[in-house]
Amino acid sequence: MNLNELCRSVRPLSAPAMEASRRRWDAVAKPLGSLGELETLITRICGVTGTDQPSIARKAVLVFCADNGVVAEGVTQSPQSVTATVARSLARGGSSVCAMARVAGAEVIPVDVGMVTTVDEPGLLRRCVRRGTGNLARECAMTRAEAERAILTGAALVREQKARGVELLATGEMGIGNTTSSAAVTAAVLGLDAQSVTGRGAGLSDEALAHKCAVIDRALRLHRGQISDTLDVISHLGGLDIAAMVGVYLGGAAYGVPVLMDGFISAAAALCAVRLCPAVREHLIPSHCSGEAAGAVPLRALGLEPVLCAGLRLGEGTGAVALMPLLDMALAVYRSAGSFDDIGMEAYEHLS
Repeated sequence: MNLNELCRSVRPLSAPAMEASRRRWDAVAKPLGSLGELETLITRICGVTGTDQPSIARKAVLVFCADNGVVAEGVTQSPQSVTATVARSLARGGSSVCAMARVAGAEVIPVDVGMVTTVDEPGLLRRCVRRGTGNLARECAMTRAEAERAILTGAALVREQKARGVELLATGEMGIGNTTSSAAVTAAVLGLDAQSVTGRGAGLSDEALAHKCAVIDRALRLHRGQISDTLDVISHLGGLDIAAMVGVYLGGAAYGVPVLMDGFISAAAALCAVRLCPAVREHLIPSHCSGEAAGAVPLRALGLEPVLCAGLRLGEGTGAVALMPLLDMALAVYRSAGSFDDIGMEAYEHLS
């Protein structure tokens, strides 16, 4: 399957399943719509899966690990070696998202999609497209063929996880310098300057932040005349983790698997997925608004309302995993809470 075939395989949400879900929510003995966005997301999950009785018991978070050549420009306070260090921790179950996932009942699946260093850990999936990207401030991050391969790698992992029985996926990433790649991609897709979309990442001084913005603006000028479509944006300015997450969103929509977005970096990937295939937008499930300075920018562009606004900016899929217990609780109400008939109460009516 190539990228065009993947996009053509994206299916619309199931209208009958969503309508049945709305009727079920209206029958639950509580004020109409009183669980807010949680009701909306459960109904969306029904639409993605094609049933008004979905299961999300088997959960996993795909954490894509990749290195970004732009770190050579001094845009981060951490050395590139940290990517491999955290990847090892992910594989051994010792990272922050692993601790959170154990509580949420989710499996953490780290994926080497483009690290400079080869990490030999049994828990790390090896799907490396290339050993790190080029320096986007001076050259293309990757070729179009490599960008497409990374996208298809993400989509294939959705298919594999579905075959394993996974019912709910989340996107995550780990890669020093990837907030720079994400900001560059977001700016290019939305036609913004670097200052509008660039944050401090893992922690930068005012001077370092100004330098990071200058590097991104220089990259945007360098590549502007060479970008003709979204795949060009990814190949010129993106990261391999971003490209793989684009594939996860496309794959989730194609194979009927709900996918939770994480923060700013995964939202940049979601922007690209929607530009490649507009039908993907209705499948997107936002978790939180990132604490990054421009965390809300891609969400607004996508017309999505996050459930959590807690200033999260850790990455690794932590924000998406934090939403999982809330979805479990909402689904418990949806499935087993009493109806108005059960408690002998007159049902609420929609008055507007």
